Amino acid sequence: MAAGSCLLLLLLPWLVTASHSPPGCKIRITSKGLDLVKQEGLHFVEQELQNITVSDLHGKQGQFHYNISQVRVMDLQMAFSDLNFQPQQHLVFNIDNASISLRFRRQLLYWFFYDIGSINASADGVQIHTVLKLAKDEAGRPKISNITCAASIDRMHADFSGTLGKIYEFLSTLIITVMRYLLSQQICPTLEHASLVLLNSVLDTVPVRSYVDEHVGIDYSLLRDPSVSTDTLDLDFKGMFFPRVREDQELENHAVEPVIKETERMVYVAFSEYFFDSAMQAYFQAGVLNIELQGEKVPKDLQVLLRATFFGTIFMLSPAVDAPLRLVLQVSAPPRCTIKPTGTSVSVSAFLNISLVPPDGPPVQLSSMAMETKLSAKVFLQKKALRVQLDLRRYGQGPEGAWGGSCPHLTHGCFLPSRFRIYSKQSALESLALFSLQAPLKTLLQLSIMPIINESTKKGVQIPLPEGMDFTREVVTNHAGFLTVGADLHFSKGLREVIEKYRHVPTAAAYPSSRPAEPSPDPGSL
Repeated sequence: MAAGSCLLLLLLPWLVTASHSPPGCKIRITSKGLDLVKQEGLHFVEQELQNITVSDLHGKQGQFHYNISQVRVMDLQMAFSDLNFQPQQHLVFNIDNASISLRFRRQLLYWFFYDIGSINASADGVQIHTVLKLAKDEAGRPKISNITCAASIDRMHADFSGTLGKIYEFLSTLIITVMRYLLSQQICPTLEHASLVLLNSVLDTVPVRSYVDEHVGIDYSLLRDPSVSTDTLDLDFKGMFFPRVREDQELENHAVEPVIKETERMVYVAFSEYFFDSAMQAYFQAGVLNIELQGEKVPKDLQVLLRATFFGTIFMLSPAVDAPLRLVLQVSAPPRCTIKPTGTSVSVSAFLNISLVPPDGPPVQLSSMAMETKLSAKVFLQKKALRVQLDLRRYGQGPEGAWGGSCPHLTHGCFLPSRFRIYSKQSALESLALFSLQAPLKTLLQLSIMPIINESTKKGVQIPLPEGMDFTREVVTNHAGFLTVGADLHFSKGLREVIEKYRHVPTAAAYPSSRPAEPSPDPGSL
């Protein structure tokens, strides 16, 4: 018994780790971000409530026969509203003391007197309390999984006009009471449809598993339900790249879990080393981390230097002395990313093969050398695209997020020498002979190869936000093992515009809660 307890205690840390997979990408929305969402959401709610439909009301009271139809919301005033976080998975949306102006058509018959006209009514003291539960669906997207709603109307009055206005004014109490009930019964079904159908159609635009380019894709599925505190909403995404030739591949995450402590900006996005490592491994497995330069594409200065370095070998190859040179650079292992408070770097190991390519014969290898280098990586965010710019020069990061920690006299950063080493795979003597090539090859990589790599990464990768939301005023900050991007949010498209673009055609059976109320049980026709 005691041995079993000891074994359980030993396994407990492993079980906890296994059940909590760290995210490669983490997004935090703060109270400031929620305030912006509230502004856009309130406008959307106003539009939905203005589309409330109330069924026709008809019946009789003694000798009076009445028919109320064509009920329309003319105006909506919501002076007091609030949207708050509620632990553990909820958003709370309240509307207090709102007013709704209505206009509807009336038809009244009393003995031989028939009257037709319109009624202007006002519902005041409208109270709406809704709680939205957030969860991840089967595909790994954030969803509104449930909504609880309560609505009430404190008072309602109507203005009658027409020939019999004074005579049948006593019927206003009946009509207004029924209309108040029917209206209050339509508020919550309208908001339920708006949340569970329309707003979820916006969340459907969050990219979960998509292709980045023709070589790799990315998995942004949520690892767990959204976590809500009193002032933040946290979303833990897998953040794993995969090669398209092996889409079912999984890369285990052993990186440091990103920890976001800041709350000053509207939104924070954190990326761990795992996020970048999985990208480089996916490209490596896709077989695209190699570059070939031949003939005119090899810089002339480098051609002269290479021919001088390997003069003896080339001289023995006569008449192939003037054959074009070919350089093949091939990464030999998946590159690895290191994120420190001072900056971000990428360690690369590669093979560089140099050969002559005679026009009428097989290639003649001059040298096969190994190369080790550490590239500087500058990460930045534009709108919703995360981009990385690589450089053979080291680019330091200083205090307060400024890129220039190693250059204290500069506020915007500076470039410094980075590690770069080449050596022969055959012998130490040849490695010594290659020493003179180190600086020129580094220059070749910086001027010829790095622009090609940076051009291929220029598009960047999409951040998992709904369509219509973009980042502004981005600031990148490095930490030990991860980096964060603090930004503000901007609606480039309204919720209505996105909904209309993606909404499905509703069916009668799909949304039973939004059907009109049933007519009164005593339908007297006119």
